[in-house]
Amino acid sequence: MKLLLFSLTKLSDRDSYSVRDVRVHLRHVRNLLRSLDLAGRSLSYLSLLTRAHPGNYGMKARSDNMEKDSVSRSPPFYILPGCKERRLIPLQPIRDDWKPLQCLRVLNISSWNPPPGNRKLHGDLMYISILTMEERELSITCCTRGFYLNQSTAFNFNPKPAGPKILCHSLVELLSQLSPSFRKNFVALQKRRVYQHPYECIRAPVQVCTWVAPAGGHSLDCVTAEETRLGLMATLTFVQIRGWNEELQRSRELPRASLQERRRRDTRIFRINSDFVAAAAQGAASMMEGNVMPLNPGEPPHLHVFVWNNLFFSQGFDMSDHYAPVGGDAAAHAAAMCDLRGVQAYASVDTEGLHTLGTAVVDYRGVRVTAQTVVPGLLEKNLEQIVYGSNDNGKTVFTHPRFLELLDESSKSLRIQPHRVLDHSGSPVELRSAISTVGIFGSDGRPYILDLLRTFPPDLNFLLSAEAQQEVPAACRSFGFPRRHRHGLASLRSQLVEAFVQHRYELFAKMASDDLGHQFATEKPEEPQRPAEQKRRNIIWKACENVGSVSDSRFDIRFNPDVCFPGVRFPSECLPDVQRQRRLLWDAAAFLLSNQIPALRDCLDHTAVPMDGATLTSAIHQRGVNVRYLGAMLKELDKMEERERLSHVQRISISEVITRSAKHIFRTYMKDVEPAAFSAAVSHFLNCLLSSSSAPVPDSCSDELPSRHKSRRRRTQSDRANVPTSSLWAKLTSDDLWIRIKTEAEDYYHYTFKSIEEEIEKHNLQKISLLREMSIKTGIQLQLREYVFECRHKPAFSEDDVVNMFPVVKHLKPTSTDAAGLVQQAQLAAQQGFLRAGVDLLGRALTLFSSVCGILHEDVSMCLRLLGRLRYTLGENDDALVLQEKAVLISERIQGTDHPQTVQDYTHLALYFFAGGRLSTSLQLLYRARYLILLVIGEDHPQIALLDSMLGLVLHALMENELSLKFLQNALTLTSKYHGAKSLKHAHSHHVLTIVYESKGEFHLALQHEKEAYIIYKNQLGESSDSTKESSEYLQRLTDQGVILQRAIRHVASGKPSASVSPLRVCSHLRAKKLSKAQFGAKPVLFFWQLPSHPVILQQLNLTCGITFIPPR
Repeated sequence: MKLLLFSLTKLSDRDSYSVRDVRVHLRHVRNLLRSLDLAGRSLSYLSLLTRAHPGNYGMKARSDNMEKDSVSRSPPFYILPGCKERRLIPLQPIRDDWKPLQCLRVLNISSWNPPPGNRKLHGDLMYISILTMEERELSITCCTRGFYLNQSTAFNFNPKPAGPKILCHSLVELLSQLSPSFRKNFVALQKRRVYQHPYECIRAPVQVCTWVAPAGGHSLDCVTAEETRLGLMATLTFVQIRGWNEELQRSRELPRASLQERRRRDTRIFRINSDFVAAAAQGAASMMEGNVMPLNPGEPPHLHVFVWNNLFFSQGFDMSDHYAPVGGDAAAHAAAMCDLRGVQAYASVDTEGLHTLGTAVVDYRGVRVTAQTVVPGLLEKNLEQIVYGSNDNGKTVFTHPRFLELLDESSKSLRIQPHRVLDHSGSPVELRSAISTVGIFGSDGRPYILDLLRTFPPDLNFLLSAEAQQEVPAACRSFGFPRRHRHGLASLRSQLVEAFVQHRYELFAKMASDDLGHQFATEKPEEPQRPAEQKRRNIIWKACENVGSVSDSRFDIRFNPDVCFPGVRFPSECLPDVQRQRRLLWDAAAFLLSNQIPALRDCLDHTAVPMDGATLTSAIHQRGVNVRYLGAMLKELDKMEERERLSHVQRISISEVITRSAKHIFRTYMKDVEPAAFSAAVSHFLNCLLSSSSAPVPDSCSDELPSRHKSRRRRTQSDRANVPTSSLWAKLTSDDLWIRIKTEAEDYYHYTFKSIEEEIEKHNLQKISLLREMSIKTGIQLQLREYVFECRHKPAFSEDDVVNMFPVVKHLKPTSTDAAGLVQQAQLAAQQGFLRAGVDLLGRALTLFSSVCGILHEDVSMCLRLLGRLRYTLGENDDALVLQEKAVLISERIQGTDHPQTVQDYTHLALYFFAGGRLSTSLQLLYRARYLILLVIGEDHPQIALLDSMLGLVLHALMENELSLKFLQNALTLTSKYHGAKSLKHAHSHHVLTIVYESKGEFHLALQHEKEAYIIYKNQLGESSDSTKESSEYLQRLTDQGVILQRAIRHVASGKPSASVSPLRVCSHLRAKKLSKAQFGAKPVLFFWQLPSHPVILQQLNLTCGITFIPPR
């Protein structure tokens, strides 16, 4: 739309601008101009591998011939088997479609703002200054009718229109008329945006910050500058923007009777929680950077509390010695995460009428910050505070019938035993939760529960007390427990509680069944019915007593969270029950050691394959094992006969102990760092941790200027180098750091090692992997470049390598419970063979998850992954490919480009691409997956065996047999190590090698490998199995072909005139199985396969990935 200024009549009201509309319009224009900018984006590199150029998105897939011409089959040298070099730059490859297209040099808010009063009466709203690519300075007026060029300059205000006198309703339209370069580049920019996958353009609900980032320049950005200014003004003037608590509680009070009502409710809760998490991270960063005024400025800085944007912030330090009985500052630091887990537990139960606070835990620059919504009236002195529970460690205890009623339902789900304690006057008080759980009524009339840090039962293995020594079970003593812990808030995980309850229920069922069966067998027909019924009740009562049930008539296991809490007193009549509860807690602690930790043998079947610290933590958490048991886990792994097959779990566990211990030390290390030296301090810490430099010296603050009173003295280079050494952090040395890490590992995880060099050499730890783990855990973002750790003359890190530090946020994860139930039903249906029903259920779950959580969410990715696998199993390859591609894009953007889940998604996508005939694309995806695993954990891992088998088969399909054999031989070695030399996986690796050697005509080696496969099949499955028979037939065929080849060679070597070999006969792999020796004739014929059979190789790939096709029901 373009209008001459003098011919303009008037616009309709809906077309008029306001100041807010102008700001929104500028933000939109800025987002368009920087839509390809990498800064602040969650990255994705899938399209770089699946499309030759960005312009073919949505077009027909390329043929394999085109791929062969355009894509190199040879891998980079740094991902070949046996290569020890780990390159970092390929983690974020350069994309041509991300190269910046600069449309303007500067787009800024003019200094002539705000418009004077007389110009406001003419409709002027704002002035902006622009510098075009032609170096032309433009001053533009934003008015109620649109945008036009005025005559103002940097030093002269003239709001009159300048030529050409054009009024445009869009700023982009006006700039297209004024700048040819803008018009050309903006059109090209829009074309690139159109070619992007939609999932690459959607904004992620939670920003994923990578641990490395390329060096980038800083450009002028008027929108960001204005938002920063407004945000700073809000913190200075205490402008409250949103009522977080009211929004959250109102969303929880929405009706939930029907599916549509629950979907609407879940959607609102998720969106408010996502906004709350973003605000909590921003507020915690502003608080630590000194931009927020504390409520108690007279207190020491570490005790400050803040209110910002209607959120309450507190630091993880012990205020007024509240946590002194359970560990002081260490307990206060742990209490934040314990409270978050408690809030998540009560939110999962979702009791109607019971309210919890929005909660997030933020770790930033070594300080833990808890962000919570503010209870209405809590900060007012005239509000009656606590009506339930105790906030002074049991000195005063309150109860309230309303809270008892609300907590009764949640206590059943959370396995909390109702109990009584004595208050300050000695009177018994009834509770339905831990004594430290506080209940208050807000000024809005809603009942709130706070301080949920002791929701789960205490872990007695880490509560060392003199009176408990006689109660310790033998299983705990054999592991060296109980042990002293630095705080008294150690608790059992909810997964452990459920596993223990399930274990006790099985014991209960077995005891009751055996006794009832014995009674029925010995019961006489003439015996009266009433005594028999009484005997059955006695049997149930006895079984309940033996398993620790709180009920005499039915199975009901619950825990009293207060039995070991210091300061809690119980009525005398409750003491026997308290003793039973202590025994039950000890039984649960022994169950964790004797059942759950040895259950790590489940990793032998590779249903769970941890690759880094996050996946290892998730795996042990699913079994109810806390991270503080890593030392006990490692000792148990050393005792296992299968420890060699679990060496990857041991390696990751040791790496996790080291990096977590280093993180603990980093937290205290950062307390002494002044704000101007953060980069230097972080780089110095990393040098002490990973660099081989003999004596890492902290970088001088290169940007630091001398004070005025020192400027008269000329400073030498040596003087400048000594500037930071006066600080405590600068005195840290590598030896000191590793001594502290060793001490921390012994004290916290109870794991001992002699030296870091010995650990790295013994367990083949990679320093690049340790760097990745350390950076992710602490929020450090480093420059993307190659780091040399082994140089003894130069430190590996410099001050400029520390690009940023970002907050590490832990928060609630609301989702759709209905969708989660549909996923469970779909998995059950698929296991029973009802694949179509599973597809339908997953489709419904995907729709629900997408509407509640948005497209970019883990649950959506999980649904797409499962749905793609079912589609592939049903033979719908194209649909499976589209679904899996979306799953990979989501995984890259919300979990990270190097997350283990992303690697697994790459692997399945490569399989689907191969099934679709796009072999070279499949190869590139497998190369990418192998590179990521090498970076994350190294080559000695069972997932590498899977990838190398797949790579060998794909390369064989592309007739790259020499390269194929390199990967297949490495896969054979790793399969033997991690699956066992007598496993079916190992037999399959031998069989795949046989296929490749046969295609090369090396029948001797082919026979060797197939004989090994035949022996394994025969021993494991028996001679009557199909696999054994097929291997036997294959052996016979290989033997015949080898004999024929030897005859041909001897015939040619004889030198007779008739010695010649008939023309080569070409046959496919499938045809070769039907040929017999009688068909060859008397004349020797040499057979070979010109092209490997795609269906046969696809079948082998499916077997490698564990995919079997069953007829759908």
